[in-house]
Amino acid sequence: MNEKVTRANKRTLNLSQVWIVIPAYNEEESIGIVLDQFIDKDYSILVIDDCSKDKTSEVTLKYPVTLLKHMINLGQGAALQTGFDYIVQHTNAKYVVTFDSDGQHDVEDIPKILAPLTSGQYDAALGSRFLKPGNVDGIPWIKLFTLKAGVLFTRISTGLKVTDTHNGFRAFTIETLRKIHINQNRMAHASEILTQIAQNKLGYCEVPVIIRYTEYSKKKGQSIFNSLNILWDLLFGRD
Repeated sequence: MNEKVTRANKRTLNLSQVWIVIPAYNEEESIGIVLDQFIDKDYSILVIDDCSKDKTSEVTLKYPVTLLKHMINLGQGAALQTGFDYIVQHTNAKYVVTFDSDGQHDVEDIPKILAPLTSGQYDAALGSRFLKPGNVDGIPWIKLFTLKAGVLFTRISTGLKVTDTHNGFRAFTIETLRKIHINQNRMAHASEILTQIAQNKLGYCEVPVIIRYTEYSKKKGQSIFNSLNILWDLLFGRD
């Protein structure tokens, strides 16, 4: 059953032209749980396996999705760019949503993040965990520090007034996607996307989204090592 993206366009928007881009690295434990959310949805799903060492691809292939695989591990930014290139070159997508593979995001937030784009008001919509009351409860302090540092860095370097710079839940029109090219292969790609939004003078907004902090996601993406990697990439632009 089709979801309502907005009342105005629910009759005309073909949800198969909404592509969900999911970068994944060693997500055998969570990728099936994530893809289960999309059962009975009409979105087109693209998973990019960034040379996982586990059975991420094998689990993914059990679902009706498109799977791309890197032959070597290049990083999340590179995986996203691989997905963007594929969509621009090989699909008739109108909108693209980036979605994490560790189970932190909620598929029910997709219509909310698409609504500002389908209404024609904005070019990009950015998910923010800080706009949803109680959503930061349980967040590790080092992750919170990294996120706040990212906000400050982005405001100084781009002038964009955003509250959450490293949220992997975003939506773009296809025209916007053609203007974005990620060069930062690793975690600093999130700030690079914001920089390109500013440079291209694209209209953007933030949308409150749910972030689930599970023991698995904390282990995978909220570790001190991962947070320090983000800070390093921000400061030194490492590829």
